[in-house]
Amino acid sequence: MDHTSSWRPRVATLDRRRFLATAAALVVAPVLAACGAGEPQPKFTATDITGAPWGRGLDLTDHTGRRRTLADFGGKVILAFFGYTNCPDACPLALAEMAQVVRQLGPEGDRVQGLFITVDPERDTPERLARYVPAFHPSFLGLRGSPEETERVAKEFKIYYRANREGAGSDSGHGGQHASYMVDHTTGIFILDQQGRVRLYVSANGRSVSAMVHDVTLLLKS
Repeated sequence: MDHTSSWRPRVATLDRRRFLATAAALVVAPVLAACGAGEPQPKFTATDITGAPWGRGLDLTDHTGRRRTLADFGGKVILAFFGYTNCPDACPLALAEMAQVVRQLGPEGDRVQGLFITVDPERDTPERLARYVPAFHPSFLGLRGSPEETERVAKEFKIYYRANREGAGSDSGHGGQHASYMVDHTTGIFILDQQGRVRLYVSANGRSVSAMVHDVTLLLKS
């Protein structure tokens, strides 16, 4: 006996209205669930770069002499900024804003790590970073690498930097004879989630502490 030829879909015997109602529920239910039952989902205020195929890692030395990778900060949201200690404006401003974010989060601020990655390793010695970076927040770390390591991590995070050494004079006011020059560099803040994945880029233009607190809070909840 050919059982295949005698098989019929069982739904054919269902009441038509009952079948249509069931089908509609099966279609609508997951859509409502995905949309939070019709409620708008929270959105980031910064530029969302989730899934970017870069910014995936770093391997540098912090100002205490300890080698660091992103894995060291698992479970924390990371605020990362590339700059240099001789920077007159953008760098201290960014670090001050990052510190305000941590403080405004209250106890949750313990789950946030601030990183200052120097693009001027020649002058930014570990000792200099140790004096400069924690002055903004005691939990912040200054990271430094060789010129080759600095170039590597800058490329990984798509960071631009260039030292303007033409006509540079000496600068003896910072603990030794150093050439006095400026370094052009990207001035945005990167925000990485608790798995060390780059998620957001906060441009210096129109940046606000309250907006960063909002975005970091969302990441801490995810």
